Amino acid sequence: METIEYLFGSEKELTILQMSCRGFIVFFIALLLIRISGMRTFGKQSAVDIIISFTLGSILSRAITGASPFLASILACTVIVVLHRIIAWAAVHNHALGKIVKGEQRLLYSHGKINWKNMRRSSISEGDLMESVRLDTNKDSLDHVLEAHIESNGKISIITKNK
Repeated sequence: METIEYLFGSEKELTILQMSCRGFIVFFIALLLIRISGMRTFGKQSAVDIIISFTLGSILSRAITGASPFLASILACTVIVVLHRIIAWAAVHNHALGKIVKGEQRLLYSHGKINWKNMRRSSISEGDLMESVRLDTNKDSLDHVLEAHIESNGKISIITKNK
């Protein structure tokens, strides 16, 4: 028990060695939590996934610095990750919950017309739309675009016309 306290310290006045040991352990705990949470957390980057990432980083950093009790911080992160996994699973099986948690895509442009209502709702300017058109089509015109959508992750996707 003395060795553990020597390496990890108490919650007050941590040494460089103790913070380093905590950092080492937290790295592997974070890796495990991310694996439990699923690759979606860092791949999809929806609003919920970003919140989870920030929250885990914040809580785990407190465990390293001793600003919060170590085991309580790890337990809190575990609860958040398990809750995230449950909500993600439920959202897959329940469309209404999925819309609340993940959001939904909106049509921004279709068949020659910009949908200004959805552009305003999404806080997308015409310049933002044109930037996505240029990046996706290598063209500076909507002439080659059939539809443009803002996806639930905030990215604009462009569907080009078939020629």
